[in-house]
Amino acid sequence: MTWFDRLKDYSKQQTDKLLNRYSTQIPLGIWRECPKCHNRFYYRRFGNFDVCPQCGYGFRLTAYKRLKLLTKDYVQWDMDLVTKDPLHFPGYADKLQHAQKTTKLNDSVWTGLALLEKKSVALGIMDPYFIMGSLGMITGEKLARLFERATLHELPVILFTASGGARMQEGIRSLMQMAKVTAAVNRHKAAGLLYIVVLTDPTTGGVTASFAMEADITIAEPKALIGFAGRRVIEQTMNQKLPDDFQSAEQLQKNGFVDEIVPREKLADELLQLLSLNQNDVWRTDYGK
Repeated sequence: MTWFDRLKDYSKQQTDKLLNRYSTQIPLGIWRECPKCHNRFYYRRFGNFDVCPQCGYGFRLTAYKRLKLLTKDYVQWDMDLVTKDPLHFPGYADKLQHAQKTTKLNDSVWTGLALLEKKSVALGIMDPYFIMGSLGMITGEKLARLFERATLHELPVILFTASGGARMQEGIRSLMQMAKVTAAVNRHKAAGLLYIVVLTDPTTGGVTASFAMEADITIAEPKALIGFAGRRVIEQTMNQKLPDDFQSAEQLQKNGFVDEIVPREKLADELLQLLSLNQNDVWRTDYGK
């Protein structure tokens, strides 16, 4: 072995020792990587809002984390509605059990009555960690009831969407929820009531094709993925390369599908400002009865 080979071998040994030492001493999750700009940063720079410090992309949140960022005053609705496995789809029951355990939800949406600084609002928050926030029968039922209660009690609705689309494990019953929720939205709209949607990453598939794009005011988080079919499917169908900003919140705003893009840390103030133009300040807890 030449002196150069010995030097190279020694260098490799020292590097391996260093890597092994760091891999055992540095806790998992201490470094984060943004999926949009690929910037790596120390986890403390995440802040309270889970936002990339470089590009402003908002990382995906659980429903309860987003609820915590909005308000401490709320009453949850329809906690007794639990998703079942109507088609006995292979592996679906295990997926449901895992999702319910990790998200603490009975399905992919949290619904309830919330108080945003004395403004009463019917609130819905979809959870992307519950089987990708997919639209199933119970999700559709809870959303329909959300709008029906809001119509009955003359409340505005704020809905945070985050979904991969209809839930394939429930077949046509999942697709039916698009029409059911849309009908409830239309009745709410016919009563002259306000519906605000906040499109978060990702909002795709049947959710985009129905109630997510039917609001009076459409807000999106920066760099959120919003679309119907997947990028790869569209490129293969059209046989052409799509622009880099395709299906982004910024591109949708440019083409008139989104009213405004609001950074996550400013969302609560923006929603309050919109609500203050719309409603009274009555706070009651019997709306769900």
